[in-house]
Amino acid sequence: MLQQGLITPFDATSQEIGNSIRLAERDLCVAKETSDTDWAFNIAYNALLQAGRAWMLSKGYRPTGETGHVAVVRFVEATLGRERGNIALFDSMRRKRHRAVYDEPGTISQQDVRSAITAASGFLELVRKKTGL
Repeated sequence: MLQQGLITPFDATSQEIGNSIRLAERDLCVAKETSDTDWAFNIAYNALLQAGRAWMLSKGYRPTGETGHVAVVRFVEATLGRERGNIALFDSMRRKRHRAVYDEPGTISQQDVRSAITAASGFLELVRKKTGL
């Protein structure tokens, strides 16, 4: 991944890692309260992304450039493998979120939102456990 320019070494503090975890927690709460399915999904995806960033930071890396979302997805896939649980949905959620935000409003269902919140919650718990935060 370093060769592809998607990530760069970064010596994060525990506060920086904790901030990403707190952002993920905030986003999960908001996603659960938001009635618009497109935005609820987007916010749940962002919770997943922030938890992924916390994981990256804890391993001494951060995403670079315009491909930040892709870098986080690829890093999680490469470093957590089977342990990632519902994170297998991460890339498909990224693509679905992109379509809903930029191309096709109204395409996210309540089931999509529930799945996104479940995936983000499970992954956040995994990151908390692995980082001790």
